Amino acid sequence: MPMFQLSTRKWDGDVRFDISGGGGHVLDLETAVKDGLLGGGGGGCVGGEKLDLKKMIEELDLSDVPSVFICPISLEPMQDPVTLCTGQTYERSNILKWFSLGHFTCPTTMQELWDDSITPNMTLYHLIYSWFSQRYSLMKKRSEDVQGRVSELLATLKKVKGQARVQALKELQQVVAAHASVRKTVVMEGGVTLISSLLGPFTTHAVGSAVIGILVNLTLDSESKINLMQPARISLMVDILNEGSIETKINCTRLIEMLMDEKDFRSEIVSSLSLLVGLLRLVKDKRHPNGTLAGLGLLKMICLHEQVRNLVVSIGAVPQLIELLPNLNPDCLELALFILDTLSTLPEGRSALKDCPNTTPNLVRLLMRVSESCTEYALSILWAVCKLAPEECSSLALEAGLAAKLLLVIQSGCNPALKQRSAELLKLCSLNYTAAIFISKCKLTRTIE
Repeated sequence: MPMFQLSTRKWDGDVRFDISGGGGHVLDLETAVKDGLLGGGGGGCVGGEKLDLKKMIEELDLSDVPSVFICPISLEPMQDPVTLCTGQTYERSNILKWFSLGHFTCPTTMQELWDDSITPNMTLYHLIYSWFSQRYSLMKKRSEDVQGRVSELLATLKKVKGQARVQALKELQQVVAAHASVRKTVVMEGGVTLISSLLGPFTTHAVGSAVIGILVNLTLDSESKINLMQPARISLMVDILNEGSIETKINCTRLIEMLMDEKDFRSEIVSSLSLLVGLLRLVKDKRHPNGTLAGLGLLKMICLHEQVRNLVVSIGAVPQLIELLPNLNPDCLELALFILDTLSTLPEGRSALKDCPNTTPNLVRLLMRVSESCTEYALSILWAVCKLAPEECSSLALEAGLAAKLLLVIQSGCNPALKQRSAELLKLCSLNYTAAIFISKCKLTRTIE
């Protein structure tokens, strides 16, 4: 089978395709549309309604658009192509803007223009329109088919049990995850109430995992969230969080986060040792960074509730998070530091931070290394620890190189509050030393000189 390569030529102001490789045939664009070259031909209406090219381009957002349809200036598909005397074609608004900036050359070839007129390239326009309308019509047809399948699956769920129910739920989960357009259909057809009713004390993990995977992709109203906050349903979510696949665990954290956004949410719902232990286990799973991020995100929301913070400290969250710090990516690191900073507001949290041998060295290393937010959280935690036991913790901090880092913050372009906190911490660390001893202990001689 011959391989063809597409290029363009111009005769008498008309753009044509040069299809070389077989017999060197040349086809004009109208022939290309007629014969289906580049997927053209057909289309133009959906339901008898004339399609708008701009709307089609925006909604399709395709990555495989033929290069001949792309404006060389904006690198976007053309909606109103015009051709210059050099034979180059551009989107009308883009080339007019080019001219308005005082350029009287062809942007692609940089040739001076001997004729400043622009000619609408209607043949290319019709090909672009045909190509997009065909794909738009296909997309709409697929969307209608998917909508119909969703309705069938919801009807099936009302009738079946056992393995048939699991299969229907799994298919619905896949469809809802892949097609944003059908999520509204599920909600409008009462799918949220129907699917939520399948969660209960006797629900199998197979059914529960699929149900949770569907619900996290839907927009839940206040009534639906309150309904899902029933103790038996929360208990099932926690069980699945501890025992499910990584995808299911992440879906559980996302769903619980959605429920926590509800104004009637009560902190006792997440005051569960089993939930917090499961979250920490998810956070520490080095094989799945997405799970770490999801777990830390939910743990952060939980720590916003003062009533639960002591419980978080009691399960050993502080030393476990401290040990994770060196290996976290920036997004996870900021969440972990926020959690530790929040827990440092508790006496138990500060004691746990002080008793962990890697608290000070791990936090000192993070100063001025990741982001200003991370530096701010790390400084706040160090301040809480050093304030708790100035003599013991200050000495450890100085050995870890804290003084040099604090001077770096003070001399940087950080916000004034951060500089002030650094100066206060530096002063706190120096209280038990003479100036000479302090300088020698923190090895600042070179810095000062």
